Amino acid sequence: MKDIVTRSEAFLERWRIAPHTLDMQQCCDQFLCEMEKGLQSKGAGSLAMIPTFTKVGNTINPGEKVIVLDAGGTNFRTCVVSFDETMKPTIESFHKTGMPGVKHEVSAKEFFSTLADQVEPLIHESDRIGFCFSYAAEITADHDGIPLVFSKEIKAPEVIGMPVGHSLLEELTRRGHRVTNKKIAVVNDTVATLLAGKISTGVSPYSDYVGFILGTGTNTAYVENNAHIGKLKPQVAGSQIINVESGNFDLIPGELDRRFIDSTKQPENYHFEKMISGAYLGAFSHVVVLQAIEEGLLSKDFGQRFAQIEPLDTTRMSHYLEMPHNQAYDLVSCVTNENDATALYLLLDTIIARAAKLTAVNLSAAVLKAGSGENPRYPVCINADGTTYYKTENLSDYTQEYVRVFLERQHHRYVRFVTIEDSPTIGAAVAGLSL
Repeated sequence: MKDIVTRSEAFLERWRIAPHTLDMQQCCDQFLCEMEKGLQSKGAGSLAMIPTFTKVGNTINPGEKVIVLDAGGTNFRTCVVSFDETMKPTIESFHKTGMPGVKHEVSAKEFFSTLADQVEPLIHESDRIGFCFSYAAEITADHDGIPLVFSKEIKAPEVIGMPVGHSLLEELTRRGHRVTNKKIAVVNDTVATLLAGKISTGVSPYSDYVGFILGTGTNTAYVENNAHIGKLKPQVAGSQIINVESGNFDLIPGELDRRFIDSTKQPENYHFEKMISGAYLGAFSHVVVLQAIEEGLLSKDFGQRFAQIEPLDTTRMSHYLEMPHNQAYDLVSCVTNENDATALYLLLDTIIARAAKLTAVNLSAAVLKAGSGENPRYPVCINADGTTYYKTENLSDYTQEYVRVFLERQHHRYVRFVTIEDSPTIGAAVAGLSL
């Protein structure tokens, strides 16, 4: 048993998968450097650092309703939200339908017509609309959003470059609705997650807020002093939320990472996301397992069985760690001896541990850049959202441990993780009511 553990650890170290092969301080410094580049000049560095013109401390009037739209992935959701005196939300008239452009390419006219179909039944509920738009978009000073690119699921090329809020109101006007008093705030889902953390924690003594999502993809939002945003002209007093677009951070630790990234679509982009997010962790694990078979760390018998199963995804790699004796899981059925079982466990667990360390780098950089959390009695609130973060075995536990060791013990910055249901909806409601 000791021999297979030693051989597994040597394999993981040689391919720079073992977490200790990453210098956390060095990675964090590099992340901070890219953040600074993005703040000073548009298009500089690997992090977009998108200003959102959204503040954190706006007052919400209890009982006031807001129409909430949530475009994310392949679904479009609509509802009406209000908050009571304790800022507890009430969500009403919820409806979900498919996003236009999923099944086939749509024109801009068809895209906004489909969105308007869902907004029309709610049009008289409020003059405020909060729009959570979970695609890369430039946010304008009047809180509109201009899509930069859609994910591969959405095929609506004509919509790229169009202000989605204004275009939706134009479609509603064309249908005979008076929208003169309507105002729309477009926010990214990570920004909405940050806002949900702020309003849902009430009078809790937090010094600052971070929004973080780790699901199919990943992203981070934090609060920045306007004086530090060199590309923002003219500069105004105060602060605003920055959408980091952290999935595009340029970091490739080892040769297996390079091999995997080169096999993905758009290999020049989203390197960080491809090392930690749900869309890629399982696929990278497949590459690692194949290399372990080639080197003889995993047996030929295992290799023959592994060749018969579907390529790994993040859910199935996590299942093996959750229940490594459950024969219903295809990875368990590949195992014929204890050495293979142990080596496989160590490989997959280490991949997750490294993803957690990189996640901790991301979060630590956001806290350090904001300059908050120096007093442990007033920590930074990190609202973490996303199925990959919570459902991948050990990922959230490892992440918080790395944050504690690095951020709290070494840098004396303090954080508290929170989990808030319906964060994108709640945050979008806050953004709409803040207009």
